[in-house]
Amino acid sequence: MRDDLPVWRSMLFVPVTAEKFVRTGADRGADAIILDLEDSVAPSQKAHARTLIAGAIPQVARNGADVVVRVNRPWRLLVRDLEAAVIPGVAALMLTKVDSPEHVHACGEIVTELEAERGLPAGGLKFIVLVETTAGFFRIEQIAKAHPRVVGLSLGTEDFSADAGMQAEPEGLFYPKQQTVFAARAAGILPMGFIGSIADFRDQEAFRAIVRRSRRFGFMCASAVHPLQVSVLNEEFAPIAAEVERAERMIAAYDQAHAAGLGAVQFEGAMIDVPVVERARSVVRRAAALRRRSGG
Repeated sequence: MRDDLPVWRSMLFVPVTAEKFVRTGADRGADAIILDLEDSVAPSQKAHARTLIAGAIPQVARNGADVVVRVNRPWRLLVRDLEAAVIPGVAALMLTKVDSPEHVHACGEIVTELEAERGLPAGGLKFIVLVETTAGFFRIEQIAKAHPRVVGLSLGTEDFSADAGMQAEPEGLFYPKQQTVFAARAAGILPMGFIGSIADFRDQEAFRAIVRRSRRFGFMCASAVHPLQVSVLNEEFAPIAAEVERAERMIAAYDQAHAAGLGAVQFEGAMIDVPVVERARSVVRRAAALRRRSGG
């Protein structure tokens, strides 16, 4: 995967118009806060919402969370959102209802102009692309590779399911969600989300089971619509100590055998080869990146 990717486990949606949530969002422990201009903001409040971004940034970022802004899709709204959101303190934009690589290119061109005009670092603002339609799904590989600014890819469960005429259930979502992982991995970016619906947050154990299973299928982080989901995402998308320790032992055993010129390597009763060891190295890298993020 690319070296410039953010280190995220959880991203909490906060309606930028909800003063209480903006004030308390930083205390929930999320790695990123998504200031929402889209679904959680009424059409009559869109213009007002844009004026609130700059004031919200220091509040939601005060404990170290990265700031993401979710923008609207209709182009007239989107251009205004970009004008408001390309400012200091915003780490990434979440582009919604992306259905083609051309959509990403156009956003990239606008953001590049705004960065230059405003004296911001060129290419500093990253993109998370959210595919939410069946038309976009069949271009998901091209969308994932569309622009160097893209660091994460997600399939919008509820919108995609509605567009496909199906229920947002794991059985129906398995194929499109797994394809999302493959497209993200092929592009070297973060596979984001989980195989299930984000809407029901009350059953914490059921949600934990969904996230744990999704991590096994390759997802690395996800967004939360309620603070109760944040701790589950943080725990389940991070390797536990025993997992890291085992990975370190495996790497040491493999490296020692490789240095001795051995072709076959045994580790704790099993044969291991390069792909297995590379998976262990990714676990160790992930743990180290999370420690650096937390200042550990």
